[in-house]
Amino acid sequence: MYICNDCPRKCNKERKALTDSGKGFCRMGENPVIARADLHFWEEPPISGTNGSGTVFFSGCNLQCIYCQNRKISRGKFGKEITVEELKEIYKELIKKGAHNINLVTGTHFIKAIAESFEEPLPVPVVYNCGGYETIEALRKLEGKIDIYLPDLKYFDNTLAIKYSNAPDYFSVATSAIKEMYRQVGKYQIDENGIMKKGVIIRHLILPGQLENTKRVIDWVKDSFNEGEILFSLMSQFTPTPDCNCDSLSRRLTQEEYDEVEDYLLKSGIEDGFMQELSSASEEYVPPFEIGTYIE
Repeated sequence: MYICNDCPRKCNKERKALTDSGKGFCRMGENPVIARADLHFWEEPPISGTNGSGTVFFSGCNLQCIYCQNRKISRGKFGKEITVEELKEIYKELIKKGAHNINLVTGTHFIKAIAESFEEPLPVPVVYNCGGYETIEALRKLEGKIDIYLPDLKYFDNTLAIKYSNAPDYFSVATSAIKEMYRQVGKYQIDENGIMKKGVIIRHLILPGQLENTKRVIDWVKDSFNEGEILFSLMSQFTPTPDCNCDSLSRRLTQEEYDEVEDYLLKSGIEDGFMQELSSASEEYVPPFEIGTYIE
């Protein structure tokens, strides 16, 4: 049991067990809750590789964006409560399956347990995969334990951050967090097999009708990092959810929007990274969150 201020929400709420959840923004108790743990093949190529990324999807979220593709687990109490020791065993099982890395998805609200789970180093890189809405203090609990940071940079425009994620300080918080991540792990490194060993990949999802937001994010990345320092991943897989009943989020990205952003990225001079094909916008990229998929 502890009073949690780990994320920028600063809820200052007491967190106990899962049965006591629902008090803070993330709606989770102290013990980790996971929705899926298995090999995952839909990350960037240096993360998924040929064997897959050993991915642990945590339930709950400190952002809960209205367009979240993983909304089944980001809201409510879906998932299985486990201990830190059980989390360690999951890592071992995934490594036995041949995982190139251990990939922790949306673990911000369980950062205390995650830090405890890496008292001993693993034989594969550890990926911290998050929405970018992190505090410097929490990230420093992970220093020396994380090899690869995979944060989103969702918004430059805080009016969108308020509207879609109820996070009015998103841009300043996320950019500070990304700089801290880079300070910890430094320039990206990819081995002779094309597998990432350390570094930062900044992700940005293009939102339909919000191309200026995307362009300003590209500008920030270009102005903040030099060639060879980080990787930038521009994603076009936006798929409307039942909650996306406002303005342009009720539709997918158009070919014209995609082409405009692609052209802007090419002219920006950013060369280290990836851009998803427009055909990636499909619900087939959403993992099946069922307890039955929890470690075979």
